[in-house]
Amino acid sequence: MSRKKNNSVPRFKNIHFTSIFSMSLVLFLVGLVCLLLFTARDLSIQVRENINLSIILDNNVTNTEIVRIKNYLNAAPFTKSVKYISKDDALKELIESLGEDPQEFLGYNPLMESFEVKLHANYANNDSVAKIESKLKTFPHINRVAYQKDVVDLVNENIKKLSYILLGLAVILLLISLALINSTIRLQIYSNRFLINTMKLVGATSWFIRWPYVRRSIINGLIAAFLALIYLAGTIAYVQYEFGFKGMFIPAVTAFSVAAIVLFLGILLSGISSYFAVGRYLRMHTNDMYFV
Repeated sequence: MSRKKNNSVPRFKNIHFTSIFSMSLVLFLVGLVCLLLFTARDLSIQVRENINLSIILDNNVTNTEIVRIKNYLNAAPFTKSVKYISKDDALKELIESLGEDPQEFLGYNPLMESFEVKLHANYANNDSVAKIESKLKTFPHINRVAYQKDVVDLVNENIKKLSYILLGLAVILLLISLALINSTIRLQIYSNRFLINTMKLVGATSWFIRWPYVRRSIINGLIAAFLALIYLAGTIAYVQYEFGFKGMFIPAVTAFSVAAIVLFLGILLSGISSYFAVGRYLRMHTNDMYFV
Protein backbone atom coordinates (compact mmCIF):
# COMPACT_ATOMS: atom_id res chain seq x y z
CA MET A 1 0.00 0.00 0.00
CA SER A 2 2.83 2.39 0.90
CA ARG A 3 4.54 1.56 -2.37
CA LYS A 4 1.45 2.70 -4.31
CA LYS A 5 1.33 5.98 -2.42
CA ASN A 6 4.99 6.66 -3.10
CA ASN A 7 4.48 6.02 -6.81
CA SER A 8 1.52 8.40 -6.96
CA VAL A 9 3.48 11.35 -5.56
CA PRO A 10 5.88 11.77 -8.52
CA ARG A 11 2.99 11.13 -10.91
CA PHE A 12 1.02 13.94 -9.27
CA LYS A 13 4.05 16.22 -9.42
CA ASN A 14 4.44 15.48 -13.13
CA ILE A 15 0.79 16.38 -13.78
CA HIS A 16 1.20 19.52 -11.67
CA PHE A 17 4.33 20.60 -13.57
CA THR A 18 2.82 19.74 -16.96
CA SER A 19 -0.29 21.76 -16.12
CA ILE A 20 1.71 24.87 -15.21
CA PHE A 21 4.03 24.50 -18.21
CA SER A 22 1.13 24.03 -20.66
CA MET A 23 -0.70 27.07 -19.29
CA SER A 24 2.47 29.18 -19.46
CA LEU A 25 2.93 28.37 -23.17
CA VAL A 26 -0.66 29.26 -23.97
CA LEU A 27 -0.46 32.52 -22.00
CA PHE A 28 2.84 33.29 -23.74
CA LEU A 29 1.14 33.09 -27.15
CA VAL A 30 -1.74 35.26 -25.98
CA GLY A 31 0.71 37.79 -24.50
CA LEU A 32 2.75 37.81 -27.71
CA VAL A 33 -0.29 38.63 -29.84
CA CYS A 34 -1.37 41.33 -27.35
CA LEU A 35 2.14 42.80 -27.50
CA LEU A 36 1.98 42.86 -31.31
CA LEU A 37 -1.46 44.48 -31.13
CA PHE A 38 -0.32 47.24 -28.76
CA THR A 39 2.92 47.74 -30.72
CA ALA A 40 0.94 48.08 -33.97
CA ARG A 41 -1.28 50.65 -32.27
CA ASP A 42 1.74 52.64 -31.05
CA LEU A 43 3.35 52.50 -34.49
CA SER A 44 0.12 53.59 -36.18
CA ILE A 45 -0.07 56.61 -33.88
CA GLN A 46 3.54 57.54 -34.71
CA VAL A 47 2.94 57.15 -38.45
CA ARG A 48 -0.24 59.24 -38.42
CA GLU A 49 1.33 61.93 -36.28
CA ASN A 50 4.17 62.29 -38.81
CA ILE A 51 1.81 63.25 -41.64
CA ASN A 52 2.42 66.90 -42.50
CA LEU A 53 -0.24 69.54 -43.11
CA SER A 54 1.30 72.46 -45.04
CA ILE A 55 -0.40 75.84 -44.65
CA ILE A 56 0.83 78.15 -47.44
CA LEU A 57 0.57 81.90 -46.74
CA ASP A 58 0.11 84.81 -49.17
CA ASN A 59 3.09 86.91 -50.22
CA ASN A 60 1.60 90.05 -48.66
CA VAL A 61 0.94 88.48 -45.24
CA THR A 62 1.93 90.70 -42.29
CA ASN A 63 3.86 89.70 -39.17
CA THR A 64 0.74 90.38 -37.09
CA GLU A 65 -1.27 87.93 -39.20
CA ILE A 66 1.51 85.32 -38.97
CA VAL A 67 1.50 85.57 -35.17
CA ARG A 68 -2.31 85.35 -35.15
CA ILE A 69 -2.32 82.18 -37.28
CA LYS A 70 0.48 80.65 -35.21
CA ASN A 71 -1.36 81.31 -31.95
CA TYR A 72 -4.50 79.74 -33.38
CA LEU A 73 -2.61 76.63 -34.50
CA ASN A 74 -0.84 76.24 -31.14
CA ALA A 75 -4.16 76.44 -29.29
CA ALA A 76 -6.08 74.16 -31.67
CA PRO A 77 -6.92 70.66 -30.36
CA PHE A 78 -5.80 68.98 -33.60
CA THR A 79 -2.23 70.33 -33.42
CA LYS A 80 0.64 68.19 -32.18
CA SER A 81 3.42 70.53 -33.31
CA VAL A 82 3.78 73.67 -35.42
CA LYS A 83 6.82 74.83 -37.38
CA TYR A 84 6.99 78.21 -39.11
CA ILE A 85 9.01 78.25 -42.35
CA SER A 86 10.04 81.64 -43.69
CA LYS A 87 10.73 82.33 -47.37
CA ASP A 88 14.49 82.19 -46.75
CA ASP A 89 14.22 78.87 -44.87
CA ALA A 90 12.05 77.41 -47.64
CA LEU A 91 14.62 78.54 -50.22
CA LYS A 92 17.48 76.88 -48.31
CA GLU A 93 15.54 73.59 -48.13
CA LEU A 94 14.82 73.77 -51.87
CA ILE A 95 18.48 74.43 -52.72
CA GLU A 96 19.54 71.47 -50.55
CA SER A 97 17.06 69.13 -52.23
CA LEU A 98 17.52 70.33 -55.86
CA GLY A 99 21.12 71.49 -55.72
CA GLU A 100 20.19 74.68 -57.61
CA ASP A 101 19.16 78.19 -56.61
CA PRO A 102 15.99 79.36 -58.45
CA GLN A 103 16.90 83.00 -57.66
CA GLU A 104 19.81 82.81 -60.10
CA PHE A 105 17.55 82.59 -63.15
CA LEU A 106 14.30 84.08 -61.77
CA GLY A 107 15.86 87.02 -60.00
CA TYR A 108 13.61 86.63 -56.94
CA ASN A 109 12.56 84.09 -54.34
CA PRO A 110 9.38 82.39 -55.68
CA LEU A 111 8.59 80.51 -52.47
CA MET A 112 6.01 81.50 -49.89
CA GLU A 113 5.99 81.49 -46.12
CA SER A 114 4.23 78.52 -44.56
CA PHE A 115 3.44 76.51 -41.45
CA GLU A 116 4.19 72.79 -41.20
CA VAL A 117 1.65 71.24 -38.84
CA LYS A 118 1.74 67.71 -37.46
CA LEU A 119 -1.66 66.48 -36.35
CA HIS A 120 -2.69 64.33 -33.41
CA ALA A 121 -3.41 60.76 -34.53
CA ASN A 122 -7.19 61.12 -34.01
CA TYR A 123 -7.31 63.96 -36.57
CA ALA A 124 -5.05 62.29 -39.17
CA ASN A 125 -7.86 61.28 -41.53
CA ASN A 126 -9.33 62.96 -44.58
CA ASP A 127 -12.68 63.86 -42.96
CA SER A 128 -10.99 65.66 -40.06
CA VAL A 129 -8.44 67.34 -42.34
CA ALA A 130 -11.28 68.63 -44.57
CA LYS A 131 -12.93 70.26 -41.53
CA ILE A 132 -9.58 71.72 -40.42
CA GLU A 133 -9.02 73.07 -43.94
CA SER A 134 -12.42 74.79 -43.99
CA LYS A 135 -11.64 76.48 -40.65
CA LEU A 136 -8.20 77.63 -41.80
CA LYS A 137 -9.63 79.14 -44.99
CA THR A 138 -11.47 81.69 -42.85
CA PHE A 139 -8.10 83.40 -42.35
CA PRO A 140 -7.70 85.97 -45.18
CA HIS A 141 -3.96 85.47 -45.76
CA ILE A 142 -3.90 81.68 -46.03
CA ASN A 143 -3.35 80.85 -49.71
CA ARG A 144 -4.01 77.09 -49.54
CA VAL A 145 -3.74 74.03 -47.34
CA ALA A 146 -1.75 71.12 -48.81
CA TYR A 147 -1.56 67.54 -47.60
CA GLN A 148 -1.08 64.10 -49.14
CA LYS A 149 -4.65 62.83 -49.32
CA ASP A 150 -3.73 59.48 -50.90
CA VAL A 151 -1.06 58.83 -48.26
CA VAL A 152 -3.50 59.57 -45.43
CA ASP A 153 -6.06 57.17 -46.94
CA LEU A 154 -3.45 54.44 -47.50
CA VAL A 155 -2.01 54.71 -43.98
CA ASN A 156 -5.41 54.58 -42.27
CA GLU A 157 -6.63 51.71 -44.45
CA ASN A 158 -3.53 49.58 -43.80
CA ILE A 159 -3.62 50.32 -40.08
CA LYS A 160 -7.28 49.29 -39.93
CA LYS A 161 -6.60 46.01 -41.78
CA LEU A 162 -3.63 45.16 -39.55
CA SER A 163 -5.62 45.94 -36.40
CA TYR A 164 -8.49 43.67 -37.48
CA ILE A 165 -6.09 40.81 -38.31
CA LEU A 166 -4.27 41.06 -34.97
CA LEU A 167 -7.51 41.46 -33.03
CA GLY A 168 -9.00 38.39 -34.73
CA LEU A 169 -5.85 36.41 -33.99
CA ALA A 170 -6.00 37.51 -30.34
CA VAL A 171 -9.63 36.36 -30.03
CA ILE A 172 -8.85 32.98 -31.65
CA LEU A 173 -5.87 32.44 -29.34
CA LEU A 174 -7.98 33.45 -26.35
CA LEU A 175 -10.58 30.80 -27.23
CA ILE A 176 -7.85 28.20 -27.79
CA SER A 177 -6.21 29.12 -24.48
CA LEU A 178 -9.56 28.79 -22.69
CA ALA A 179 -10.06 25.31 -24.17
CA LEU A 180 -6.51 24.13 -23.41
CA ILE A 181 -6.39 25.51 -19.88
CA ASN A 182 -9.83 24.04 -19.19
CA SER A 183 -8.74 20.62 -20.49
CA THR A 184 -5.49 20.72 -18.49
CA ILE A 185 -7.26 21.58 -15.23
CA ARG A 186 -9.98 18.97 -15.85
CA LEU A 187 -7.28 16.34 -16.30
CA GLN A 188 -5.59 17.47 -13.09
CA ILE A 189 -8.82 17.29 -11.06
CA TYR A 190 -9.85 13.99 -12.67
CA SER A 191 -7.42 12.09 -10.45
CA ASN A 192 -9.19 13.49 -7.36
CA ARG A 193 -12.75 12.72 -8.43
CA PHE A 194 -13.25 9.98 -5.79
CA LEU A 195 -11.90 12.25 -3.06
CA ILE A 196 -14.36 14.95 -4.15
CA ASN A 197 -17.18 12.41 -4.10
CA THR A 198 -16.17 11.17 -0.61
CA MET A 199 -16.19 14.73 0.75
CA LYS A 200 -19.62 15.26 -0.75
CA LEU A 201 -20.94 12.06 0.85
CA VAL A 202 -19.75 13.05 4.34
CA GLY A 203 -21.65 16.33 4.08
CA ALA A 204 -19.05 18.89 2.98
CA THR A 205 -20.53 21.96 1.32
CA SER A 206 -19.99 22.65 -2.36
CA TRP A 207 -17.80 25.71 -1.74
CA PHE A 208 -15.77 23.93 0.96
CA ILE A 209 -14.88 21.24 -1.62
CA ARG A 210 -14.31 23.65 -4.48
CA TRP A 211 -12.17 26.27 -2.72
CA PRO A 212 -8.88 24.27 -2.26
CA TYR A 213 -8.90 23.31 -5.96
CA VAL A 214 -9.80 26.82 -7.11
CA ARG A 215 -7.11 28.33 -4.88
CA ARG A 216 -4.48 25.88 -6.16
CA SER A 217 -5.51 26.55 -9.77
CA ILE A 218 -5.27 30.32 -9.22
CA ILE A 219 -1.77 29.90 -7.78
CA ASN A 220 -0.82 27.68 -10.73
CA GLY A 221 -2.28 30.22 -13.14
CA LEU A 222 -0.28 32.98 -11.46
CA ILE A 223 2.95 30.96 -11.71
CA ALA A 224 2.17 30.15 -15.37
CA ALA A 225 1.53 33.84 -16.08
CA PHE A 226 4.89 34.84 -14.57
CA LEU A 227 6.61 32.15 -16.64
CA ALA A 228 4.83 33.46 -19.75
CA LEU A 229 6.10 36.98 -19.00
CA ILE A 230 9.64 35.61 -18.64
CA TYR A 231 9.24 33.91 -22.05
CA LEU A 232 8.02 37.21 -23.50
CA ALA A 233 10.95 39.17 -22.05
CA GLY A 234 13.35 36.53 -23.40
CA THR A 235 11.73 36.67 -26.84
CA ILE A 236 11.99 40.47 -26.97
CA ALA A 237 15.64 40.36 -25.87
CA TYR A 238 16.40 37.67 -28.49
CA VAL A 239 14.73 39.67 -31.29
CA GLN A 240 16.59 42.82 -30.25
CA TYR A 241 19.93 41.01 -30.18
CA GLU A 242 19.50 38.69 -33.20
CA PHE A 243 17.95 41.17 -35.63
CA GLY A 244 19.78 44.28 -34.49
CA PHE A 245 16.73 46.04 -33.03
CA LYS A 246 18.69 47.28 -30.04
CA GLY A 247 17.00 50.66 -30.29
CA MET A 248 13.53 49.08 -30.22
CA PHE A 249 11.75 50.55 -27.24
CA ILE A 250 8.50 49.23 -25.76
CA PRO A 251 6.63 51.97 -23.85
CA ALA A 252 6.05 51.33 -20.15
CA VAL A 253 2.26 51.61 -20.63
CA THR A 254 2.35 48.88 -23.29
CA ALA A 255 4.56 46.60 -21.16
CA PHE A 256 2.34 47.02 -18.08
CA SER A 257 -0.84 46.51 -20.15
CA VAL A 258 0.44 43.22 -21.63
CA ALA A 259 1.66 42.02 -18.23
CA ALA A 260 -1.72 42.87 -16.64
CA ILE A 261 -3.63 41.00 -19.39
CA VAL A 262 -1.45 37.89 -19.06
CA LEU A 263 -1.70 37.86 -15.25
CA PHE A 264 -5.45 38.53 -15.34
CA LEU A 265 -6.10 35.75 -17.87
CA GLY A 266 -3.86 33.32 -15.97
CA ILE A 267 -5.79 33.86 -12.73
CA LEU A 268 -9.27 34.18 -14.25
CA LEU A 269 -9.19 31.24 -16.68
CA SER A 270 -7.57 28.91 -14.13
CA GLY A 271 -10.03 29.81 -11.38
CA ILE A 272 -13.14 29.52 -13.59
CA SER A 273 -12.00 26.25 -15.19
CA SER A 274 -11.25 24.72 -11.80
CA TYR A 275 -14.60 25.86 -10.39
CA PHE A 276 -16.60 24.18 -13.16
CA ALA A 277 -14.34 21.10 -13.33
CA VAL A 278 -14.96 20.35 -9.64
CA GLY A 279 -18.66 21.09 -10.11
CA ARG A 280 -18.87 18.36 -12.73
CA TYR A 281 -17.83 15.70 -10.21
CA LEU A 282 -20.01 17.20 -7.49
CA ARG A 283 -23.06 16.61 -9.70
CA MET A 284 -21.95 13.09 -10.70
CA HIS A 285 -23.17 9.91 -8.99
CA THR A 286 -20.59 7.60 -7.43
CA ASN A 287 -21.21 4.72 -9.86
CA ASP A 288 -20.83 7.02 -12.87
CA MET A 289 -17.29 7.97 -11.81
CA TYR A 290 -15.97 4.54 -12.69
CA PHE A 291 -16.96 5.06 -16.33
CA VAL A 292 -15.59 8.62 -16.80
